[in-house]
Amino acid sequence: MFLFRRSARFVASLAVLALCHAVSPSPTTAADVAPDEGKTYDLIIYGGTSGAVTAAVQATRMGKSVVIVSPDRHLGGLSAGGLGWTDTGSKEVIGGVSREFYERVWKKYQNDDAWTQETAKRYGDSHVSPPLKEGGSPAMWVFEPHVAEAVFEDFVAEENIPLVREERLQRDGGKGVKMEGGRIVSLTIESGKTFRGRMFMDATYEGDLMAEAGVDFHVGREANAVYGEKWNGVQVGVLHHGHHFKKPVSPNVKPGDSSSGLLPLVSDEPPGEYGEGDHRVQAYCFRTCLTDDPDNRIPFPKPEGYDPATYELMLRVLDTGWREAFAKFDMIPNRKTDTNNHGPVSFDHIGANYDYPEASYERRAEIIQDHVVYQQGLLYFLANDPRVPEDVRAKMSKWGLAKDEFTDNGGWPHQIYVREARRMIGEYVMTEHDCLLTTDIVDSIGMGSYTIDSHNVQRYVKPDGYVQNEGDIGVGTPGPYRIAYGAIVPKREDCTNLFVPVAVSSSHIAYGSIRMEPVFMILGQSAATAAAMAIDGKLDVQDVPYSHLREKLLADGQVLEHESDKSLVPSKLPGVVVDDRQAKMTGAWASSASIKPYVGAGYLHDNDTAKGELTARFEAELDPGTYEIFVYYTSSSNRASNVPVELDFGREGEKIVIDQRQGTSAEKPAKSLGVFHCGGKTAVTVSNAGTDGHVVVDAVQFVPVEN
Repeated sequence: MFLFRRSARFVASLAVLALCHAVSPSPTTAADVAPDEGKTYDLIIYGGTSGAVTAAVQATRMGKSVVIVSPDRHLGGLSAGGLGWTDTGSKEVIGGVSREFYERVWKKYQNDDAWTQETAKRYGDSHVSPPLKEGGSPAMWVFEPHVAEAVFEDFVAEENIPLVREERLQRDGGKGVKMEGGRIVSLTIESGKTFRGRMFMDATYEGDLMAEAGVDFHVGREANAVYGEKWNGVQVGVLHHGHHFKKPVSPNVKPGDSSSGLLPLVSDEPPGEYGEGDHRVQAYCFRTCLTDDPDNRIPFPKPEGYDPATYELMLRVLDTGWREAFAKFDMIPNRKTDTNNHGPVSFDHIGANYDYPEASYERRAEIIQDHVVYQQGLLYFLANDPRVPEDVRAKMSKWGLAKDEFTDNGGWPHQIYVREARRMIGEYVMTEHDCLLTTDIVDSIGMGSYTIDSHNVQRYVKPDGYVQNEGDIGVGTPGPYRIAYGAIVPKREDCTNLFVPVAVSSSHIAYGSIRMEPVFMILGQSAATAAAMAIDGKLDVQDVPYSHLREKLLADGQVLEHESDKSLVPSKLPGVVVDDRQAKMTGAWASSASIKPYVGAGYLHDNDTAKGELTARFEAELDPGTYEIFVYYTSSSNRASNVPVELDFGREGEKIVIDQRQGTSAEKPAKSLGVFHCGGKTAVTVSNAGTDGHVVVDAVQFVPVEN
């Protein structure tokens, strides 16, 4: 395995590991409420993430007894662990307790004492949203880690929620979970304590409780063919975001000499074929909170196990003239950052986390330690190594860790960014089709809206001998999309009293959009609501009536659909519909979703270039009969007036010219080509040959006509 090519890192002093798991006093705002081990709780939540807290708050407010059993000392997961630059997508769909969290953050910053390194005026109000509804409150989406943690602690203290910190589930052959008749009866932690409950929730990033209960899950990328997706499997040849090598860089110890071996951080394994599934997961990193304030700055430490040779690849990227090392130093209040990965070699430790999702606690600790040494070492290297270009080194040396963040951990985040681990295979599996609005989810429990996003999963050697990253995806969604209730509950045969709102049931690439902290909080609240209803009705989680759940979620401020969700769902249109995503394309069509309505996730256009080189062939297998054929496009003055369309009925076809400057409207987004008798393989081909403007292709529809 690629990870073990740097195994010397694992023998570094355990001081680094200890740093990540310090046990000094926590920042609790009140004494933790101890749970009653002899009590049967209505809901037992395993995990200390943001979703765990919102779930506990909701269940408590619904009058249910709750206990949080957290393997971590600090509450809030990534939301309190350095991810202060919230990835929100559309803020309008963040409601309920999730919205309340960001409103409470805003209130924290209304106190002058919150501004220690700068004034509120200096920072500006660009990250404070206006009220989104009558009587609403402003919310703050950008914040310091300690402020977020204080809000989570306030939630737990105010609701008087019993909490167990730093207690991990026993994972030795299922001993941690007792099952009876397809239901979880109790969970047992490593200290030997056992907690009994009526309903259970796995709110961890890793899905440990879910796995111990025997619930079906997946790790890695599914092949595109599994769910008919485009962006899921191996993505060789696909380059998004700029997190790739824009100029040729040799991966060899001696540049250009393959016999000299590979540099650290480069895999010697083949990347796989495009569209294949694999075991790999997107890269992890720490979202470091840095500052350039001399009074609050800790110079970057040189970690034990540091080896400057590890960063030779970074030097070679810098030698190409790349200067984007500071592009994701996103500023949060008080002269601090939420620093994320950016570029071909950065803070993502690509390829070093494949074991993590299912690893033992001890193995996970090794992997976390390796990430600490790698990322701390990279910061130290860029600030101090004389081989680093002076302009980069001088700028980096002005930054350091913030003294007043993660104060029990030397300024280093206490939570590694587990971008994905296990993912449940539940009653419903969310896929890219749901995110791209080509399906119609009828049991929405909340909405996502962030870009379909995956960080790189591997760094490999291309056939031409140069190095490249693979797996980085960034595909925008047409708008907010609904998340199905079935995505947070297991299949009935697996378990009937468990909710999984974090390691949700989804494909790798759909999870890339769903995995945002506001969404985890939304799903945690919805899961707790359903748990309360299941208890009251003595129901399996799969049988909670959606109409009642929906009513309660809306009453509690959840957003279940959005006015921007106006795409035409192919499955809901009459007849046979072939979307542009199913068409056979030639040439480089561009995608867009700027003018609505459209079918599915958007439409394609030719950019008014490459005339005569682009075609789109929409094929359908039809029963013999009479059909009216429609083409979908959005009319506009910049469209072509002479778009050639050819109909192929498997015999002599017809050629038609359409004027895309007119012919469709918001009320009537399709133009009829006429009524035809056809059957078997039937095709409609749109071309941009000789056209006098932009050519748009969206979908073709075959509607049976009564004789």
